[in-house]
Amino acid sequence: MKTRLLGKSGLEVSAIGLGCMGMSQSYGTRPDETEMIDVLRGAVDAGLTFFDTAEAYGPFINESLVGKALAPVRDRVVIATKFGFDIKPDGTPWSGVNSRPEHIRAVAEASLKRLDIETIDLFYQHRVDPNVPIEDVAGTVKDLVAEGKVKHFGMSEAGAQTIRRAHAVQPVTALQSEYSLWWRPLETEILPLLEELGIGLVPYSPLGSGFLTGSIDQSTTFVSTDMRNNMPRFTTQARQANQVLIDLLAVIAKRKDATTAQIALAWLLKQKPWIVPIPGTTKLSRINENIGATEIELSDEDLREIEAAVAQIDLHASRYPDHLEKLTGI
Repeated sequence: MKTRLLGKSGLEVSAIGLGCMGMSQSYGTRPDETEMIDVLRGAVDAGLTFFDTAEAYGPFINESLVGKALAPVRDRVVIATKFGFDIKPDGTPWSGVNSRPEHIRAVAEASLKRLDIETIDLFYQHRVDPNVPIEDVAGTVKDLVAEGKVKHFGMSEAGAQTIRRAHAVQPVTALQSEYSLWWRPLETEILPLLEELGIGLVPYSPLGSGFLTGSIDQSTTFVSTDMRNNMPRFTTQARQANQVLIDLLAVIAKRKDATTAQIALAWLLKQKPWIVPIPGTTKLSRINENIGATEIELSDEDLREIEAAVAQIDLHASRYPDHLEKLTGI
């Protein structure tokens, strides 16, 4: 398995990671825990070393799942988790952001227990809290690093100036934000800043919550508990309009003897050597397919063809409902 360094931090991970959220929530019926443990351990056997979870996933149960599954291979993996939402102890879904220093510390202690680890490899602020100076957030994580409870500091969906201010207090190892052929606002300001500061990028939803796999079209229906029912870009009209992007990927995939998902991931990997996407899945077959993207070489001509075609596509609909989109800083 190929590896990559997240920026200048020295944190080395597999070139493809695994987003674990869907193993506990968001995409319909919750999968069986025993099956997911097998998938997680199979992912390690396949070469993945980078696993992403959060206290908010479940809430709480995803961290416990990841901790249980990866306990036998702890020395071979990098585990990332997150703080930053208000979640009641009974698991009541979060009601807002909370990055007060005392809350960050409480989350760190609870996550360490659920994950059954001594140190959190990468601790992200899940969303920026406008009521807490980012310097206080970074300073708290800096203290946790000094205490040996955290190794690396990360941020998620943060704006450029917020990242710069945080980095001045405690070096930011990675930014986790959505980035794919379907969602590219980061390219204007964020990517140049990350390169300047030596920060890695960990794109979540690199396959557009499944859309870029080519397995979803305008006739696809989702179960009532699937979050895509509430995402503007998954309306029937939006899917129909955006199908042209899948058609483009399919042409290139056929030429490369690959899948559309592999081409979408290969495109991401080609953008910068410090980008590590974390596609989520509950199937080991998909993990192996995603790993295959690391072996696909897109030429400069391929990239120009993709760019020229995408420039002609008017992608429809925003990614989140307004109340969620306002939590992002991009």
